[in-house]
Amino acid sequence: MDLGPGMGMEGTLLSLMGIVVKEAAPERIVATMPVKGNTQPYGLLHGGASCVLAESLGSIGSALHAAAYGKVAVGVDINATHHRAVRDGLVTGVATPIYLGRTTTSYEVVITDERDKRVCTARITCQLIQAPPGS
Repeated sequence: MDLGPGMGMEGTLLSLMGIVVKEAAPERIVATMPVKGNTQPYGLLHGGASCVLAESLGSIGSALHAAAYGKVAVGVDINATHHRAVRDGLVTGVATPIYLGRTTTSYEVVITDERDKRVCTARITCQLIQAPPGS
């Protein structure tokens, strides 16, 4: 999926973790991530991997929203609650906005397993800043 200028995924953490963006608009961002390769030593989905998925989705939505103001988005806060363990398959993250402003955005990200059971709930806040020269 082409997410616009500066949003290429090749060589990014998203591609390294196998995250695939399925839908992207400021109002809703959806992506999947494999559990395999993103686990902790006990073979369970790593909580940090869930945070990467959540921050990625919130950042993508924030960047798409920020573009309307000629700005870029940078993450300033994330928190996550891990509800249940996952050992295999894919997880799906869905980000929806809590607040879309001219200087900040906040998204709730719900991550579920293949049985549609909630794995993690996260909230990410981004600051919208002027785009650096040459970006």
